[in-house]
Amino acid sequence: MDSLKRVFGILGTYRLWTLGATLSLLLLTAANAVTPQLFRRGIDQGIAAKNLDVVVMTGLLMVGVAIARGLFNFGQSYWAEAISQGVAYQLRAQVFSKIETLSFSYHDQAQTSQLLTRITSDIEQIRTFIGTSLLQVVSSAVTLVTIATILLIMNWQLALISLMVIPLAGLLLYWFFIKNQPLFSQVQERLGDLNDVLRENLLGVRVVKAFAREPVEMQRYTQMNNNLVAVYLKTLSAIRNTFPFIFLLSNLVTLAVIGFGGAQVIEGRFTIGELVAFNAYLLFIVQPVLLIGFAAPVIAQAAASADRVYEIVDAPIEITNRPGAVPFDRCGGRITFENVWFRYPGAAMPALQGVSFETKPNELIAILGMTGSGKSTVVNLLLRFYDVTQGAIRIDGRDVRDFSLESLRSLIGIVFQETTLFSGTLYENIAYAKPDAPLSDVIEVAKTAHIHDFIESLPEGYDTLVGERGVGLSGGQKQRIAIARTLLTNYKILILDDSTSAVDAETAAQIQQDLDRIMRDRTCNAFVIAQRISTIQSADRILLIDKGKLAAQGTHKELMRTSPLYGAILESQMKQPLLTPMGT
Repeated sequence: MDSLKRVFGILGTYRLWTLGATLSLLLLTAANAVTPQLFRRGIDQGIAAKNLDVVVMTGLLMVGVAIARGLFNFGQSYWAEAISQGVAYQLRAQVFSKIETLSFSYHDQAQTSQLLTRITSDIEQIRTFIGTSLLQVVSSAVTLVTIATILLIMNWQLALISLMVIPLAGLLLYWFFIKNQPLFSQVQERLGDLNDVLRENLLGVRVVKAFAREPVEMQRYTQMNNNLVAVYLKTLSAIRNTFPFIFLLSNLVTLAVIGFGGAQVIEGRFTIGELVAFNAYLLFIVQPVLLIGFAAPVIAQAAASADRVYEIVDAPIEITNRPGAVPFDRCGGRITFENVWFRYPGAAMPALQGVSFETKPNELIAILGMTGSGKSTVVNLLLRFYDVTQGAIRIDGRDVRDFSLESLRSLIGIVFQETTLFSGTLYENIAYAKPDAPLSDVIEVAKTAHIHDFIESLPEGYDTLVGERGVGLSGGQKQRIAIARTLLTNYKILILDDSTSAVDAETAAQIQQDLDRIMRDRTCNAFVIAQRISTIQSADRILLIDKGKLAAQGTHKELMRTSPLYGAILESQMKQPLLTPMGT
């Protein structure tokens, strides 16, 4: 319940709304408490005394009270819903803000579907609890105290019989809550698993269709759906095994009150009107207990959801600014890796092992290696997407951990190997990091990335809307848009991570030629990560990474003479497969 208590703390933000809901609740309770007394007056002083005036007056009063009850009920429901929407708004903002600031190491291990479930379904469970069940519980508690007091004043003997249902029902509900709390966590976990399968199929629909795996994926989704339904049925079974006993208790208490109260009426110690009023109050005793009982599963669900939400909010941020971090505002061009070791969280082997090198000002550095050798890890550490496990990375002699993250990343432009585009226009995607950039600047970088002619050929030009994840654009077109997006930033260090892998060789060569010029003119340092030697031959220095180690470094000609591994890679890339006639 600690997580729910933290949710309650948000209610302090909405004091006026909470006051309105509380006042409406108290007035509604008072109106409910008055109604049975009007029944008693109408029966004893009107019907039994054959006084029509009292009957008419009582009827009018009951109509007025009914109207007041409707108004007060609307008031408490309106304010409670307003509060619940405010709480959900704050939780969504809090979770999204935390997700945006969490380190790469967290996102490497977290499932996207689970994050989506927590920021949508789990927060909706909490909102439902705040807007409905919490109001029911508070209203029921106030009603119980008020009605119990009235019953004790009217007839303490009948009151004691009536109030027996409260502790017994409370014990049953407590047992239900403690025993079944894990079930409600499982519901959200199974929902997250189901969403994960759905997300994978939406993202990989082309692969599924290409391999005709629709039946298999349907079977997998059905299995996850069955698992979710099975957990839901367990929760329903738990409710079924608990609530019949509460209904039985309420019926037994009603029977006891009618029997004992009827005997007192016969003996003349209790009037018929008082018995009718008492029985009406008995409904106000049983109803809150039932409402609390019905709210128990929602409370359990909300508690489980709150735990899952605050797991994200409380997740540690591993990459943060050091105390006294300074801005990274200029670059002299000397980047130093000092015996750098790094292992990804959860990995058995280090991705980098004792890597050491130092760049010179305005030097174009190429990083070459086989898939999985650790090439991208080098630049990930420079940008502080991760921090080194051992050693240090320095820019002009200062450890990169001494710079503020925002200033460091704002002056390092990077084009990732995997291209991500956002919904919006082509202009908005290119100007993503600089949304106020004039169109002329956008056109200039688009020309450098050799994507301007294609954009101009579109009917809407730069106002063309990009489909979800760039659907409708080829891989090469998306890469060139990503290059233009990076070139528009105010970078001092430029990093290209295999950024032309999806572009045809001729266009890639033209882009690389333009980028080489820009990198030498505008940057203090530039890094090009590639698997094709043909794209990096003009680099000032090539770093050859093999299994996390710096195997060799030098110019293309130097490595040709001194590195057997470099020669083997070049030879494998230059070999052409032999074509043989069909049927031979």
